[in-house]
Amino acid sequence: MENNELEIKRHSCAHIMAAAVQQLFPGTKLGIGPAVDNGFYYDFDCPHTFTPEDLKTIETKMKELIKARIPFECKQMSKAEAKEFFEKRGETYKLELLEELNDGEITLYFTGDYADLCRGPHVEHTGKINNFKLSSIAGAYWRGDEKNATLQRIYGLSFNTKDELNAYIKQQEEAAKRDHRKLGPELDLFSINDHIGPGLIIMHPKGGMLRKVLEDWIKTENLKRGYDLVVSPHIARLHLFEISGHAGFYSDSMFHPMEVDGDNYQIKPMNCPFHVEIYKSNLRSYRDLPLRYSELGTVYRYERSGALHGLLRVRGFTQDDAHIFCTPEQVEEEVKQCFEFAMHIFKTFGFEKYSVELSTRDPEHPEHFTGEVADWERAESALKRVLESNNIAYTTHAGEAAFYGPKIDIKVMDAIGRLWQLSTIQFDFNLPQRFDLEYVAAEGRKRPIMVHRAMFGSIERFTGVILEHFAGWFPLWLAPVQAKILTLTDDQVPYAKEVAAQMRAAGLRPELDLRPEKLGLKIREAHLERVPYTIIVGAKEAENKALTIRLRDGKNLNGLPMADVIAKMKEEVDTFSLTNLLQ
Repeated sequence: MENNELEIKRHSCAHIMAAAVQQLFPGTKLGIGPAVDNGFYYDFDCPHTFTPEDLKTIETKMKELIKARIPFECKQMSKAEAKEFFEKRGETYKLELLEELNDGEITLYFTGDYADLCRGPHVEHTGKINNFKLSSIAGAYWRGDEKNATLQRIYGLSFNTKDELNAYIKQQEEAAKRDHRKLGPELDLFSINDHIGPGLIIMHPKGGMLRKVLEDWIKTENLKRGYDLVVSPHIARLHLFEISGHAGFYSDSMFHPMEVDGDNYQIKPMNCPFHVEIYKSNLRSYRDLPLRYSELGTVYRYERSGALHGLLRVRGFTQDDAHIFCTPEQVEEEVKQCFEFAMHIFKTFGFEKYSVELSTRDPEHPEHFTGEVADWERAESALKRVLESNNIAYTTHAGEAAFYGPKIDIKVMDAIGRLWQLSTIQFDFNLPQRFDLEYVAAEGRKRPIMVHRAMFGSIERFTGVILEHFAGWFPLWLAPVQAKILTLTDDQVPYAKEVAAQMRAAGLRPELDLRPEKLGLKIREAHLERVPYTIIVGAKEAENKALTIRLRDGKNLNGLPMADVIAKMKEEVDTFSLTNLLQ
């Protein structure tokens, strides 16, 4: 986060909250309390288990401290003095942090009786704080390590103005309604089962249909752009990942190898080494390039259980992965086409705004990256030229590159203003070198450049994002069930089945509800299932070969000819329309 006035206020707010907690709950030990995007948090080791009601009490105490205009005072101490100070207070977590500091680096900030090991800066006094609200309670491992003690984390919000605070609270309330972890099970799309394991997703029939639609769409778009579809296995000899460098640079995110026939095999964390081997299977000419290999490849990565988050952070997921092998002269055009592909995806799925980040190598920590400095500089320059020549605004993040090359990340803004990381375009000169890739040029053998590219990111993550973006109300072409056909009595069952058969013949996805239940109940259930069109079939509709359509907003379209409805729905699907054409 940028070090500015708002960040200072948020950090100061964290201290005031911690002071309030220690006054209200004696014996509470302090963890850490930084400023973060949209606010702040503090981790506590407290004998009392915090409740939502406690947040109101803590807020009231904070307002008392703010009204008192207590100064933030900075004092510098020697390490020995600070150690003695925190030992007297029983602040074991602060003592652990203190051990990592040297004399001359130690500053404490005092706010009345409250004291914290902190570099600062802070506001002048507590009276400078306003426009905040405590928002939630969560568990957090001390220093992010699941082997350490579990602390209680209290999150707070803080903004410059009351309007900004209220707008963010309203956005969060809407986000809670759209939470894919809630909507997914409610709409019978997916589940996570303890018998199978955390971070491993089961797609139910409706989720499987949604996934098929997404996979078919992205495969078709890849083929239009000259990609070849490839398939690779889920495991390989560990040696493959030793050559690629993943076993060295990426081992913390890999599952342990398994022994097969006396050899170590690895469940794959990446698809790229397999695509490299496909490239190596034949001698390539410069006339063959670029080669574009695309795969919906399922990979497995170890994520800490505390980091798992529905479909957004999982241990097994399917990347819409692609690798482009090209000459140095072709690389900028290939990156440009990848970017244009991403823009096409965003438009198709209704994302109107996006931001772009360029992640580069951190020259101060070369141990985190592989390859020659000159190669990195050329690669970073190439990505910058693509962005700048196409007038694409971007921010640069040093040290955030993959270990094998710089990358472009594209984040989209959803319907309620949140940013989501989706598409990634990565430059790679590491794998071509490690696997000794070549192509035959007019002047001899040369090494190709490799571009990694994922447009959706992963099918699972993309599903979670669009589920929240559309709040479960998918456009017709994406909806697992596109129409729910409801009958009033058993007399209309034959006609309802005829309608469903005609829709299926047109490539649509209807579902019948022939139960002898009240129509109002069946309509409510169809609405809760987020079905785009609810079709009502009564005696009049059956007699006239017509349909009554109930829209999402409750409006009825009465007596439409069946053939016209099917034709209009087919048009809506074929054009990937984001709005209903039946109005």
